[in-house]
Amino acid sequence: MASETGLKRTPLFDLHLELGAKMVPFAGWEMPVQYPMGVLKEHLHTRAAAGLFDVSHMGQVILPAGAVAALEALVPVDVAGLGLNRQRYAMFTDAAGGILDDLMVANRGDHLFLVVNAACAEADSAHLRAHVPGVEVIADRALLALQGPAAETALARLVPGVAAMRFMEVATLVWEGAELWISRSGYTGEDGFEISLPEGRAEGFARALLAMAEVAPIGLGARDSLRLEAGLCLYGHDIDTTTSPVEAGLAWAIQKARRAEGARAGGFPGAERILAELAQGPARRRVGLRPEGRAPMREGTEIFAEESGGAALGRVTSGGFGPSINAPMAMAYLPATLTEGTLVYGEVRGKRHPVRIAPMPFHPHSYKR
Repeated sequence: MASETGLKRTPLFDLHLELGAKMVPFAGWEMPVQYPMGVLKEHLHTRAAAGLFDVSHMGQVILPAGAVAALEALVPVDVAGLGLNRQRYAMFTDAAGGILDDLMVANRGDHLFLVVNAACAEADSAHLRAHVPGVEVIADRALLALQGPAAETALARLVPGVAAMRFMEVATLVWEGAELWISRSGYTGEDGFEISLPEGRAEGFARALLAMAEVAPIGLGARDSLRLEAGLCLYGHDIDTTTSPVEAGLAWAIQKARRAEGARAGGFPGAERILAELAQGPARRRVGLRPEGRAPMREGTEIFAEESGGAALGRVTSGGFGPSINAPMAMAYLPATLTEGTLVYGEVRGKRHPVRIAPMPFHPHSYKR
């Protein structure tokens, strides 16, 4: 569904307006950035109970089961070793070892199910079609995310089978005759689920969840502060074609089978650089930053080694205030020689302020393993 502005609308657009959402353009879509509760309270509600996110702007793609080898030629992760009804984080890389997009890949038995970023969905589909046979882009299903410590309790009232699921498991379950493709995963650092369902059933399903005391609607503003507290990358900001998976701190997602001496070592775009960085370490790396005042350091803030003079060491890629940690936080790419606890300086409006390199996540993850 498209509006007169040319922006696309999700199946929940009218519900967002009814709930008082502030709508903004995002990756070619009209999306809710916040509701009357406000970003701060939405963030804290998700950490304490359960938040419902409309993520129907994300791309959903099906590949035939026989496309495993073709997909492995595009990503540095072990797709062949992905167990039945399991999901894995992956990234498309380019010939220079940069990241074209990050995505989720699920093994659903007779096919693979991919979820890709909204801003990259068309490019990803074209990339897949150029290299993988049998690509099917799903255009008639919505995608919702229910996140937070009460997510299981709430969702299990409608779909009891979700209680048995563990982190990164996928399942096909039924709600009032509608087939739900569910994964126990999310983008907040909290326990939770992502639910793909027929677009015609999305509003009824969302209303059934929102009728529960634990569940509140959450917009893009809190989604961003939640993922930043969790130390998770946002494509186009913290990762892109100028960053390698190793620089980005995503080496954990490259399994042994695809590394040097592995059963299927290399064979993906940029393998020479990525495997070299795995062996020798990158020259720079994504790090967490904790400013020593209360003022956030936003994206683009330059980071320096000294309080005055000298060239910039790097710049902030994501930054803001963390409601759960009650403090500012940021990420940046800095020389790999700098260690946690090192004091550096961020330049804000011509003045340099102290900031320390800090471990991530800023707020602990709460996945159900």
